[in-house]
Amino acid sequence: MRLLNRLAVAWVLPLAACAIGSSGPGDTGFGASPTIPAPQSALLPMVNVAPVQARPANFLPTAPAGFAVTEFARGLTHPRWLYTLPNGDVLVAESDAPAVHDSGSGLFGWIRRQVMKRAGAGVPSPDRIMLLRDENNSGVAQTPTVFLDGLHSPFGMALIGNELYVADTDALLRFDYVSGARRITRPGVKVADLPAGPIDHHWTKNILADTSGKHLYITVGSNSNAGENGIEAEEGRARILEFEVASGRLRPYATGLRNPNGLSWQPDSGTLWTAVNERDDLGNNLVPDYMTAVKDGAFYGFPYSYYGQHVDTRVKPQRPDKVAEAIAPDYALGNHTASLGLVFYNQTVFPAHYVGGAFVGQHESWNRKPRSGYKVVFVPFVDGKPAGAPEDFLTGFLTPDGSAVGRPVGVALDAHGALLVADDVGNAVWRVAWRNDVSSANLAPVGK
Repeated sequence: MRLLNRLAVAWVLPLAACAIGSSGPGDTGFGASPTIPAPQSALLPMVNVAPVQARPANFLPTAPAGFAVTEFARGLTHPRWLYTLPNGDVLVAESDAPAVHDSGSGLFGWIRRQVMKRAGAGVPSPDRIMLLRDENNSGVAQTPTVFLDGLHSPFGMALIGNELYVADTDALLRFDYVSGARRITRPGVKVADLPAGPIDHHWTKNILADTSGKHLYITVGSNSNAGENGIEAEEGRARILEFEVASGRLRPYATGLRNPNGLSWQPDSGTLWTAVNERDDLGNNLVPDYMTAVKDGAFYGFPYSYYGQHVDTRVKPQRPDKVAEAIAPDYALGNHTASLGLVFYNQTVFPAHYVGGAFVGQHESWNRKPRSGYKVVFVPFVDGKPAGAPEDFLTGFLTPDGSAVGRPVGVALDAHGALLVADDVGNAVWRVAWRNDVSSANLAPVGK
């Protein structure tokens, strides 16, 4: 059976790589008014994953002139998401999909599972949160320590007062926290169940507190690519939930968001924004991933339509009434970029150009030729709105021969105003600081 699988992979993957699209045309799925071409279909899905390769010694990603990149932490195990505590400690969720997890049915699903293995995903989830502490302000964390373990595919983290909230794939947990603690040993309290179950197709659950500390916003991805598991499987999915801390009440805040991940408050407008992964198997240049201001009560189309009111004819039954409700997102981030991390720059250490703009961690494409993602981009904002094309900010994760030595995921700001980037293939956290050295690490924490 193992030999049969190897032979099948050797036959299917090269064939699938020719199924849709070619090395051109270029990706036009960027900006406030992206090009939305006609959908394409094929017998097999496009497959063009960058296989994982060990990074060279002394490797550093590339940032714009004037910025210095350091390896803030190394030797981690599939680090996915980041959270900076008020005292400057950085938490990193080491996580992957739960053991019971659907990656799609039939031949398409089988191909995707082989692709994820080749891409360095699909590993057993470490199910823990590590603590990174830079005790001497060197720009490098000293020995990482286990902060919380025994979790279930953890992802989002948020501190409200002295209570730390952690989003497992199936539950929102609350832990007592003491500033400066290196480890939490007391068990957490489950304060809410989150949609999971035997499919749990998009398993990541991110959380973000509002400025008052009265609410948490929780991302819940869809249970399919585009409704192929049945509309009933999407009950309670593809949305952002609002959790009222005092009462424990959950309500849908926005729906029809296929796979929202990143959450961040835009500092000028005070508006909640999210980064969303859109659907696959409609062509090389469909559908753009995006970020958008999240409107309370809005419906964004999934699964019936994409990028506003473009109907997905694969979804059964069709719902023209729901399509008529769908609103278009604010800003496209490219086709199949897997834009996951999102953080607005609300500090003043970086040049003024970056203040108020958004950093986006683009994990990678596995089904586009040429490949997209594999980098961190910056989107400038003016008066609370996107103002220009996305700019490459942290690159170099793809080798000239098309292998991946890293894949950016979560992004966060540290206590000194530098950017942190989780890399779940390089098993590292990268730090990008202003000035052509690491001296910004020796500044007092911003706001202290």
